[in-house]
Amino acid sequence: EVQLQASGGGLVQPGGSLRLSCTTPRFTMERYTISWFRQAPGKERDWVSCIVSYINSAYYTDSVKGRATISRDNAKDTVYLQMNSLKPEDTAVYYCAADAYVNGPLCGREDLFESWGQGTQVTVSS
Repeated sequence: EVQLQASGGGLVQPGGSLRLSCTTPRFTMERYTISWFRQAPGKERDWVSCIVSYINSAYYTDSVKGRATISRDNAKDTVYLQMNSLKPEDTAVYYCAADAYVNGPLCGREDLFESWGQGTQVTVSS
């Protein structure tokens, strides 16, 4: 069941930036660990980053470390994924997922997340 709303994708040139957003009207985001996953054409869905509920510890896959920043705005009940220095290999559909019980070391396990967004397309191309 789609419960989250992911947005902010688009077409960007290599080296450019995008900020992806994830929100929901169904629950308070602060109470949930939020992960971003992405799926490139013809490939499996991979974990990108997560922010842990309440303590807001952030984790990143190696390929985006130093280029991505995940954050929360509790007033807007939104989680952001800022992506900089984008590369063609970042091209994918990006999904956000939420779960109240996932902690940091497990936030790359997509099977543990109950709530998902519909995905937003990111295309990096000149």
